Amino acid sequence: MRIRTDFPYETTHEDIRIPLPDGTRLYARIWRPVTDEPVPVLLEYLPYRLSDWTAPRDAQRHPWYAGHGYASVRVDVRGHGNSEGMPGDEYDATELDDGVAVVNWLAQQPWSTGKVGMFGISWGGFNSLQIAALAPEALKAIVTVCSADDRYDNDVHYMGGSVLAVDMHAWAATMLAFVSRPPDPAFVGDGWRQMWTDRLEAVDPFIHTWLAHQTRDAYWRHGSVCEDYSAIKAAVLAVGGWHDPYRDTVLRLVEHLPGPVRGLIGPWSHQYPDRGLPPGPAIGFLQETLRWWDQHLKGEDTGVMHEPRLRAWISEPHRPATVHPELAGRWVGEPALPSPGITATPLGLDSELGTDTPGGAHGEASLVPVRSPQHTGVDAGRFFPFGNDADLPPDQREEDGRSVCFDSAPLGRSVEILGRPKLRLRLRSEVPRGQVIARLCEVDADGASTLITRGVLNLNARLGRDRVVTWDPGTTEDVEFELNGIGHRFAPGSRIRLALSSAYWPWIWPAPDADGWSVDVTESTFELPVRDAEHEDDFAIAFEEPEQSEPLGVVSPETLDAPRPERLVVRDVAAGTWRLEVDPRYGGTRIYPDGLEFTEDALETYEIQEADPLSARTRSDWTIRLHRPELGWDARVQSRSEITCDDTHFVASNEVVCRDGEEVVFHRSWEKRIPRTAG
Repeated sequence: MRIRTDFPYETTHEDIRIPLPDGTRLYARIWRPVTDEPVPVLLEYLPYRLSDWTAPRDAQRHPWYAGHGYASVRVDVRGHGNSEGMPGDEYDATELDDGVAVVNWLAQQPWSTGKVGMFGISWGGFNSLQIAALAPEALKAIVTVCSADDRYDNDVHYMGGSVLAVDMHAWAATMLAFVSRPPDPAFVGDGWRQMWTDRLEAVDPFIHTWLAHQTRDAYWRHGSVCEDYSAIKAAVLAVGGWHDPYRDTVLRLVEHLPGPVRGLIGPWSHQYPDRGLPPGPAIGFLQETLRWWDQHLKGEDTGVMHEPRLRAWISEPHRPATVHPELAGRWVGEPALPSPGITATPLGLDSELGTDTPGGAHGEASLVPVRSPQHTGVDAGRFFPFGNDADLPPDQREEDGRSVCFDSAPLGRSVEILGRPKLRLRLRSEVPRGQVIARLCEVDADGASTLITRGVLNLNARLGRDRVVTWDPGTTEDVEFELNGIGHRFAPGSRIRLALSSAYWPWIWPAPDADGWSVDVTESTFELPVRDAEHEDDFAIAFEEPEQSEPLGVVSPETLDAPRPERLVVRDVAAGTWRLEVDPRYGGTRIYPDGLEFTEDALETYEIQEADPLSARTRSDWTIRLHRPELGWDARVQSRSEITCDDTHFVASNEVVCRDGEEVVFHRSWEKRIPRTAG
């Protein structure tokens, strides 16, 4: 990593409040080049508190952009951080309308050329896309990183029509803790406590809303830009990582956006690609985005529109491990999607892929039963890898043993895939509900099994995510679904493995009567997007080394407490119970240059009995402390969130306690029973 201090422009920064049409003021920090000439503006718009939580990350990039001739602006969403107003649901109409107003305000400033770009990762990438779909005239280009075009089926809530237990719950619990944090008196003054208590009275746990919409209805269509790609007029650079759950959005945007678009998918996790967090290699991402901004906001021909429409990383074969500092591989370019160089290649489950699992279900020799124990999935790894040591899936041999596996013969040559594998299955089920989970693995000669990608189908959503169609017990139907996209090369001598299971906890919340199903292997195929590696294109894809502006200087002090494991699996052999404990490790304790002491601690717990789908239980506990000794300010937030179930309802329980010093200023508990309509 190169730390850049010699920029074309000297820079300055200031904190301001941007007025909205209804009189609410949003807290903003602006870095600007020292120049008498107006400059284009870049906007990052988030609820994550610019004065503390994202401040270290903001310091890496906003001053860098300012040093290259842009006004770079970081704004807190209404009701968060030091912004006024009440918090709302994620990406609600108010948030997006406010974003449009901010874009227009920035375009009208005397130091602005009137041309605005938006960028962000995750939440900021989402609302960059969504605000682009509202098409404010001043918004000319965006860079959206690790975001989704489909809020229902490519976000943290549902996957393949099934409830994502692992992040539906964990993210709702995280946001309950986050939204309960107070404004900072160092920035808003003595009114901080009234602002805080007003906000807290408006809080309602997100999980109530998310679980109330178990199909892809109007709630999820709002903000899903896949509803109308043509609404986006701005130029779009879509960026993702093969270890980020949102990477399929990059493939769809590249294929469907009618305007200027380029896609970039590397080996990365849910991080900006310049940060150097596993898996690498990192790239000079700020330089790459500068080419995008210069092209579309300054009118310079930087060559970005001569790049292939998609630049993607093809990973080399690698051993299973929960962390890879770097993955071997290479960059390839595709001029269009679908690509003429990628062929959908079907593999028969009874021919090219085979299994030793006995068939004979219902007296039919071609039917293979799939009846997975409910704890199948404990080795799935983190849904959102952040570059931590325990994020990625370990060796899949134990998971494979809980599944039905179909293996190819040892490969006689390399096989390279790029895109989304597709599974077509003929299934028979004796119960009205269930799930299909498919994992694609590469198996080495010694049996080590590396997870390459996976996919899920809720059988009740087989005819569309917008409806619930239960299975007629005892009947046979054909279903199909895609696995998540991937770029990977299988090595000669290894085997391609398709592993099928009927459970995947804690990623997927089990159906109440989950009893598995049977697959007709003679009428089922697995389709791989095989790329012709012999036909290399003329694109020479290379990136500069990563560079950033000077770090903020945040200190993470050592403590006497021994760190707990990031991911711990506990098995009660006699009870048949499995418990997964996860420390998400968002930040721990840190001390900021302005004296703020910020401490946060979280623990997620997922528990299930291996033979009982109704035993599924999730819990998340958060503790946050914000302390300014020089002001005598000591604010604390504690939250607890749980979800349990019976055969007809989810039960969501939440509690928040907030303190100013030792005084409790807010304490509320919620408990809500939510019908299981599709989940």
